Amino acid sequence: MPSKTDAIARPADELRYPFENHPGVDQVVEVAPGVLWIRLDLPFRLNHVNIYLLADGDGWAMVDTGIGNEATIAAWTALFDGALKGKKISRVIVTHAHPDHVGQAGWMVQRFQCPFYMSQVEYLQGVYHQNRRTEERLVNSRNFFRRHGMDEAITEQLLGRGQDYLKKTVPLPAAYVRLSDGDDITIGTRRFRVLTGAGHSPDQVMLYCADDGLFLSADQVLSKISPNVSVWAHEPDENALGSYLHSLSRLGELLPADVLVLPGHGVPFYGARIRIKQLSDHHEERCQMIAQACRDTAKTSAELVPVVFSKHKLDAHQTGFAAGELIAHINHMLAQKRLTQSLGPDGILRFRTA
Repeated sequence: MPSKTDAIARPADELRYPFENHPGVDQVVEVAPGVLWIRLDLPFRLNHVNIYLLADGDGWAMVDTGIGNEATIAAWTALFDGALKGKKISRVIVTHAHPDHVGQAGWMVQRFQCPFYMSQVEYLQGVYHQNRRTEERLVNSRNFFRRHGMDEAITEQLLGRGQDYLKKTVPLPAAYVRLSDGDDITIGTRRFRVLTGAGHSPDQVMLYCADDGLFLSADQVLSKISPNVSVWAHEPDENALGSYLHSLSRLGELLPADVLVLPGHGVPFYGARIRIKQLSDHHEERCQMIAQACRDTAKTSAELVPVVFSKHKLDAHQTGFAAGELIAHINHMLAQKRLTQSLGPDGILRFRTA
């Protein structure tokens, strides 16, 4: 663990990683006094999720739980028989409703008979994901992708494997304790401010302890990759990217340069302000790519996916994210009046640089 003097000796705004790697799924790493870091496997290209345990009296508060599959239950069972033997989970806090974070919340709460904390919007979003594949919703999603020019083969992929991961949760706990932006929550000897932000997920929970310089950023600020920011059929005109950039701006003003960021994926790092600027610049670069591609000829979203994701070979799961993220950029540019849209006689939306 880096020392206080090490932190002071380095430039406060430098982006740096005190832990280059996590030892493995059967190991637990102390990243600060009373803060444990666990990494669990995921069956995707993004192959891991971070879990944090916070000292909480005679127990430990768990932040996020891993995806809802048998492999994750086996991993947790091995940890509680090994590196976490004798440790009691006092409460489960879930940052947002994506299955890699909320997937095992029901299993964990049942095992330890402990309270479950989540923001209201994220809890309801989790319930929605578990019951989303009604025929009415499938028709709505199919029409949404068609309006954006996706062909039948891609559309069926997106409605199948592309979004199947959303169901990978055990049943959610039947009751929860609501976390709201601006709340203070005491965990052990630490007081955390609850911050929420949209974009990646509607009301994602982050925890900030100013006294100890700790920021649990969930998926809002990641160390080496950009979190997915997408628009989906249930809210087709959402300006998710605008909400995300607003959240980043707020965090950039609030967080000190020397805070230790504990993200939902990747490795802990210092340099929150630099990373926030990098993430904002990344999305602006994509907007400029779209503007250039639409300058002379109106384009559909389907035509713009390979423009923005030309360096990526996408499977169905990744194609779903790419399509959603591309539409998020388009909606943001429409809100900024950088693009105009027209609906053709074929029922497909096309976009042109304003």
